[in-house]
Formats: sequence, C-alpha cells, structure tokens
Amino acid sequence: MSNKSVVITGASDGIGKALAWEMAARGYDLGLTARRAAVLEELKSEIQEKFPSIKVFVMAMDVKEYEQQLSIFESLHQYLGKIDILVVNAGIAISGKSGVMPLTNQLAVINTNLNGAIATVDAGLKIFRQQGFGHIVATSSIAAYRGLSRNAAYSASKAGLTTFMEAVRAETHKENIDVTVLHPGYIDTAINRNLASRPFVIDVEKGAEIYADLIEKKVKTSTVPTFPWNIVGPLLKVLPTRLIAKM
Repeated sequence: MSNKSVVITGASDGIGKALAWEMAARGYDLGLTARRAAVLEELKSEIQEKFPSIKVFVMAMDVKEYEQQLSIFESLHQYLGKIDILVVNAGIAISGKSGVMPLTNQLAVINTNLNGAIATVDAGLKIFRQQGFGHIVATSSIAAYRGLSRNAAYSASKAGLTTFMEAVRAETHKENIDVTVLHPGYIDTAINRNLASRPFVIDVEKGAEIYADLIEKKVKTSTVPTFPWNIVGPLLKVLPTRLIAKM
C-alpha cells in the first residue's frame, strides 16, 4: 500500500518547510511548491537523504499566478499517484498603517493570502472530486479573529480565508472531502520576527508537530497551539479598540 501524500504550498520557508519535514518523518510522500525553485530542490535533497523511502516532488509556483495552479497540482497528482491532503499555506505579511504604507503592499497581501489561497482551494477541489476524496487544510491566523493595528490587509486576508473555508465546508459536507482551518498564533518564523511583541511564541518545529497532529485528527478548526490561543482568540473579538490599537 502506498504512503499517504500531502501537497504543501509555501513550503520553502517557515511553517510550510517545517511541516514538510514533520510529515516526511510521519511517512508521507510530499509535493512541495513555492516561488523559489532552487530552495525547493535543496529541501528535497535534504529530506530524501534523511528519509530515502519518501517520495518528494517539487514544483515552482507563485500562487498569484492563479490559472497555473491546476496544471501544477495535476502534475503533482500524477507524480504522487494521489493527493490525500492539500495544505493551503502560502502567505506573506507586510506591516504598515493604512493610508501611509503603499497601497500596492496592501493589495499584494490580499492577492497572495486570499486570492491565491482561493485559487489553490479551487484547484484542489477539482482534483479531490475527480479522485473521490481529499482533505483541504488552510493556514489562517489568529489575526482572523480581529483586525490588528498596522496589519489591516493581513487581518482582512485571513478573516476572508476563514470565512471562505467555512463556506467550502458547507458546500462539501455531503462529499468525501474534509476541511480544516488552522489559526496559528506566533510561531517563530521570518514572517513575524520583526514584530516588537510576539506573545506565547513557540518554535517552528513545535508548531509543525501541532499542525500535523491536528491535520491527522481532521479537526474542523483550531488555533495553533490550542492553548492559550483558544481563549485569547475569541477574547480579541471583544477587547476595547483602545487596547487593540496598542498591539
């Protein structure tokens, strides 16, 4: 019997890269995408050296190239034989005050984190419906709970993604397709290392371990880690604006 397979977007760095290592350690074959082909090839070599029984296929992909995603995932499907799990993970963060930071930066965040993710889900659903099963996992954020100061576009992109995935879950509830939405807090990666404050931060290897556990449990939604963000997240919704402004 062949290994289960997982395709991860945004796999060249951060939680995507750490999750690739974690899933390989658990015996999953890998399909990895990101913009930087050379980085992916290096990652592939390192993973296969440590886990020689694991299949690893890599393909360069920019999620903003919406129309190219389906053909890339079809190629990965052909290489792997099937795609059991698709982790919609590619994302960027550009901080700055609305009306001050360049508009192009805000739109770039939306185009990557929301529009690009929607295109990934769209392509994944087509493949899952064709093969008759699948599990979509989306990386949202604790920022989806409340718009955070200096991160308006990022918060909007993640709130939009969470809501989009809730609709996808409703649309697929009679199909053999599982939908998981994960809301990480601060995981120590390059995307947040320039922030002045990172409460409850955890290292990326621990984050990937929690991710993998939640994925294998097929949870519908969760924070990462579960505690304390399962309490802090909902609390963000009701905090006074003056406190949110200080974050």
